[in-house]
Amino acid sequence: MKAAVLHEFKKALVLEDVPRPLLEANEVLIQVEACGLCHSDLHVVDGDWPQFLSITKMPLIPGHEIAGRIVEKGSDVRELQVGDRVGVPWIYWTCGECEFCHEGNENLCARQKITGVMVDGGFAEFVKAPASHAVKIPDALSAVEAAPLFCAGVTVYRALKQARISAGQRLAIFGIGGLGHLAVQIGRELGAEIAAIDVADEKLRLAERLGAANCLNAASTNVAKALRAKGGVHVALVSSAARAAYDTAFACVRATGTLLAVGLPAENVCFPPILMAAKEVRIQASAVGTRADLREVLALAGEGRIRCHVTAHPLSDVNLVIDRLRQGQVSGRVVLCFA
Repeated sequence: MKAAVLHEFKKALVLEDVPRPLLEANEVLIQVEACGLCHSDLHVVDGDWPQFLSITKMPLIPGHEIAGRIVEKGSDVRELQVGDRVGVPWIYWTCGECEFCHEGNENLCARQKITGVMVDGGFAEFVKAPASHAVKIPDALSAVEAAPLFCAGVTVYRALKQARISAGQRLAIFGIGGLGHLAVQIGRELGAEIAAIDVADEKLRLAERLGAANCLNAASTNVAKALRAKGGVHVALVSSAARAAYDTAFACVRATGTLLAVGLPAENVCFPPILMAAKEVRIQASAVGTRADLREVLALAGEGRIRCHVTAHPLSDVNLVIDRLRQGQVSGRVVLCFA
């Protein structure tokens, strides 16, 4: 099968023929129809996260926003059938036995396996997955529409769900990319008053079309001053991977508000403890989502309440798209498609 393979950090992926995966009894083989290209893929390819260096499989097929169709199943698989449309998210497998799994937080499973990091992912014509963790795709969604929901969609959905944002509250979204433009729509569904912040006018125009009431270009506007003039925001969700976005977002949060850490800069971020204490600001992170979260966000999309804006490219464009992602030139989500 054709696949884009990482052989060395910070090097281009190599398009090559590799063996089709062989199944265990509890696994399914999926013919990949679409796989989103996430900023996390860029971090993995570039070796940006020291914590991941020792667990990254080499050589590696990246990709963790996978949508396709089952073409083969193991002998023990009962709940899925050949022909079913399914997707594979960032969390490839969880144990179901640890403290976090029992608490309903399987996304924090101590023994989890990560798609496109610890096991081969979706930048290939076929991928295998545990049947227990392959999630069905609603009939109303195409593979291209569904793929980004398996990371970008479920990540911002869980973050806003955990923040318990309510109708009428002020929500600022920093970074209107693959995650941010979905956060605008999910925030809109929750009834929030949304401010969208980015440095690209094109992305801000998209945010306005999606329901943002206030769109601010951080390159030409004092965002903190503008949002504090309105009383600050109840929730600031940072989907950008820029440290500067975190610095600005923290300054925009009102007393008792929440800063949601979703975007993952390569360097550390820090906040003044005196200001955290003085305003009782909460810093809350979100680690992708559970299978339950994923089914909920897929249902929202299947009902037409949210929609991922995607640009489709063939697998052969993978290195071109990765370079565009590095340069911040991607609006919405890029999806790699297979014939």
